[in-house]
Amino acid sequence: MIHKINKTGKELIGLLFVICSLLFSVACSDFFETDSDRQIFDPSLNEKTDSMFYTLGILKGLQQVADQYVLQGEMRGDLTATNEYTETDLRRLADFTADATCKYDSAYKYYRIINNCNYYLAHRDTTLLTGSRKVALPEYAEALAVRAWAYLQLCKNYGTVPFYTDPLVSIGDANSVTEQKDLQGVCDALVPEMIKFSGTPVPTYGNISAGVLNSSESDNPVEKTIASRYAMIPIDVVIGDLFLETNQYEQAARYYFNFLRTNQWQVRQAYILPMNYTELLGDRLPTSLSITVSSNGFSWPTIFSTTSTSDIVTYIPLAANRLRGVVTDLPRIFGYDFYSTISGGASSDARYLLERQVDASPSYIALSDRQDYYYAPTGQTGAETEVRVAEIGDMRRLASMRQVTTAATAAQAAQTYAVLTKFSSANIPIYRTATVYLRLAEAINRMGYPDAAFAILKDGINEDLTTYVMQGDSTDLLVPGRYIKPATYQMLRTTIPFLSDENKENFAMNWGIHSRGTYYTQGAFSPYQMDSIVAKKFDELTTLFPTINSQLSPLNSQLSLADTIPAVEDIICDEMALELAFEGNRFGDLTRIARHKNATSTYGANFGSQWLAAKLAYKNPQVSLLDEKNWYLPMK
Repeated sequence: MIHKINKTGKELIGLLFVICSLLFSVACSDFFETDSDRQIFDPSLNEKTDSMFYTLGILKGLQQVADQYVLQGEMRGDLTATNEYTETDLRRLADFTADATCKYDSAYKYYRIINNCNYYLAHRDTTLLTGSRKVALPEYAEALAVRAWAYLQLCKNYGTVPFYTDPLVSIGDANSVTEQKDLQGVCDALVPEMIKFSGTPVPTYGNISAGVLNSSESDNPVEKTIASRYAMIPIDVVIGDLFLETNQYEQAARYYFNFLRTNQWQVRQAYILPMNYTELLGDRLPTSLSITVSSNGFSWPTIFSTTSTSDIVTYIPLAANRLRGVVTDLPRIFGYDFYSTISGGASSDARYLLERQVDASPSYIALSDRQDYYYAPTGQTGAETEVRVAEIGDMRRLASMRQVTTAATAAQAAQTYAVLTKFSSANIPIYRTATVYLRLAEAINRMGYPDAAFAILKDGINEDLTTYVMQGDSTDLLVPGRYIKPATYQMLRTTIPFLSDENKENFAMNWGIHSRGTYYTQGAFSPYQMDSIVAKKFDELTTLFPTINSQLSPLNSQLSLADTIPAVEDIICDEMALELAFEGNRFGDLTRIARHKNATSTYGANFGSQWLAAKLAYKNPQVSLLDEKNWYLPMK
């Protein structure tokens, strides 16, 4: 069942369309300043420089939706928990009682973006040339991508929504919108035009200053600069998302791959060295554990720093201070005073807030803690790599949560609390390299290639996978590391051709995503192997859902493909939690995967809804999540 809005709500939104779309230019103090006094109602768009002005205006709309994007996605997911400081609107998002008064529920903000994109697309002259190059095409493709992304968020949050592609410039236009579409309808309506621009690079205007970060006079002022290309949404990624959301798995995988191939994006090796990890782990840290990385590696926590673009595909950059444009409330909500003038700079504990409103959930902490950490002992010699297991959990949690202790006073004892630190830069990640690869894994798994999906987590899809291809003999299943089926290898050379002769060198340095938090997952000597990890996950599923009936293959009692696919899907879902926690994706990831499960008959027609309800049971939702209509927010 799809949630629909009533007529009164739609008419109100229609009126807001007109109000919010009157001007397309931005304030002169905004770091997305365009130096243009053109109004959105100037339909000429016949200058080569116009595209930049209007594109930056569209990006301002993304800034204004950033906070609600994250909070709608995380408060309803399984990774966050409320506490005594949580405000009512966030609490109601978390227990599914949010109504139209919720300040983090505004469809109008997305429709403002959509109407601005519609106007640009309707009036832009795409034939303008610089030499032989059509100068407006990157911005035109960007407007298509941003519009589709906005519609995607609307459908994920509200179900069936008002849909229009002509610009609304009057109240009469707004009130004439009667068409409504769900995810499938939006995909069918928008993707054919978007595909024409597949492979188009995002616009880039160099670096843009977002202002000086607030600091005391004793601190060195820090300029916040954003690289404009990372504020753009790539069109192929959004096409992939639309196909994935509508269960068109091979099409989704093709467009994710096309983005990765065109831009030569790889999962770079990352290492975790939390500032106080020895203190946090204590006796759990083996004395023989040594972390080394290649020259291609980077420190995973730096992804979320003010200036780093490691792993970033798209972020929404917010201003360093209110004088320079739109700011965000997310750091404060998660417990960090980004806009403070406190002495001590960004690393000072004085910036962390006991009155944070969002905590990590017990289920997220438990998931992280039960991960094994794999390492090669210090001083190891010999031809074969010895890989040991340390029961210290996934290090990404330690790197994205900070333990803070307040100073004791005469009135109150010291208190220790944890703060989530991903938003300490006021840059809001929308897509990262890991996001794209994890969604690619989700699509490839549902295509019927769970071994290739697992490779994205374990080894990375690179030419070394040839070492792990089975030779067709049943005894090959017992050879350490042999988990890639010959048919899968051929698929990776042809259908999704990472390993074709043309492409394989471009992905030679791809790493497994799970290694980012658990280190030594690669190769035949790591205990992180597909057969044992999948079997463990399948046991978890059958414990949680005893009605699952396994159909074992007679070949070495291996799980059937029908059982392996949902088990690997849950492993990918866990990896999304470990890698992407608190970035705004979670509830959308859960509902999309639930729809995948509902669309198959492996464990029953409503298994996905049961699975989702079980994931979120700890939140005591005030509605039944077995009914899909309760997955959606009221539109206002």
